Amino acid sequence: MPVCDQRISNLELILISGYPSSGKTYRSQQLLEFFERKISESEDPKVKRLKTQHIDDQSLGLSRDVYATARAEKDARATLSSTIKRVLGRDTIVVADGMNYIKGFRYQLYCEAKAVQTPSCVVHVGTPAQKSRALNDEALKSSTGGYEPEIFENLVFRYEEPNGMTRWDSPLFTVPYEDAQPPYDAIWEAMVGSDGKAKVVRPNAATVLKPASEQNYLYELDRTTSEVISAITVWQQDHPGEGGGEINITGAEEKIVLPSTAPSLPQLQRLRRQFTALNRQHTLSKSRIQTLFVDYLNDAFQS
Repeated sequence: MPVCDQRISNLELILISGYPSSGKTYRSQQLLEFFERKISESEDPKVKRLKTQHIDDQSLGLSRDVYATARAEKDARATLSSTIKRVLGRDTIVVADGMNYIKGFRYQLYCEAKAVQTPSCVVHVGTPAQKSRALNDEALKSSTGGYEPEIFENLVFRYEEPNGMTRWDSPLFTVPYEDAQPPYDAIWEAMVGSDGKAKVVRPNAATVLKPASEQNYLYELDRTTSEVISAITVWQQDHPGEGGGEINITGAEEKIVLPSTAPSLPQLQRLRRQFTALNRQHTLSKSRIQTLFVDYLNDAFQS
């Protein structure tokens, strides 16, 4: 993906996240109606030229059954991601109304947005699991569908709630089930701004996606991330039983800040696999791999 120029671009990505049957599409429609009304009533030409785009499983021809198997779900996420990248353009507000329940996937979309200087936010539909379960049961009994119980419970179990302390989930707007409407004005201000200009998002080497051209890139990605994990485990061996702590990684811009509860080696390896999967198509120098991976770990440790 080429690097965009430095002009301000009025395009925004809004990720909707929540439990299955929590009302994500309902909240999406509320936001779309508000945006369209706001655009039509505005006299500002910068706002007038805005348009909206709603993307959900139904519009992509994806059934709820895709979440029954890992392979089908992976393909569904790829379809959603490619569609979002395709429709992101100037003067477009994209509402991505999907499951978006995996933080690694939200991170991936955050990177895609930042690479083209697109402001993004996450709207968390905060319907409790019990209420979502009841709504899903009602949907199964009606013609509107719903998720099969096994799929529903699996998705709830694996749901990774957005955390506003991480960059890819920020700014974060949570909409409780009891609230009649989302915080329209706050979301509009964060995405479009009071003057019709969204904040300028500048890409950096860590989020600009380019085809992997270095023959040894994947090897370097694997080796460099392994070195970071090794540095953490060595530090933990030298400081047994200690929580917290900071670790310097040669070449990285920031230190690793460990949480109060020391992460286990399986947890660290899982984070490493997630990171390498998300960055297989990047072309980054070793120092940028280190910096981005340290950044990724610090965000994960905070969540």
